[in-house]
Amino acid sequence: MKINKLKITILFLAFFGMANLALSQEGTVTIDQDNDITKLLEYKKDVKTVDLYKIQLDFGSRSEAISLRETFQSAFSQWPSELVYETPNYKVWVGNFSTRLEADIALLKIKKKFSKAMVFEPKKDD
Repeated sequence: MKINKLKITILFLAFFGMANLALSQEGTVTIDQDNDITKLLEYKKDVKTVDLYKIQLDFGSRSEAISLRETFQSAFSQWPSELVYETPNYKVWVGNFSTRLEADIALLKIKKKFSKAMVFEPKKDD
């Protein structure tokens, strides 16, 4: 009796498997996309990411950082500066130097007035 139930179960599963296979559909997916998208993707592959270097003057409370940035801007207006908050400190970052050498040359000038300044490479947001 057990063998008959097993045979019936196997036949039942085989039948539904074949029925499912017979009812399945085949198709072709066509993607209609603007040619400019392909060009942009190729362009993105060719563009190299630029590693930028910055100089950090110092860090501390918000009021200290604001004061430090104002002092820096009055002494060195040729480089942009920004106030950055990274828990728990405010930091003053300077410049967007394309090479480490360029950043080091600027650092030599900046260190005369801001002794704690240092060059660093910001983390990338990928």
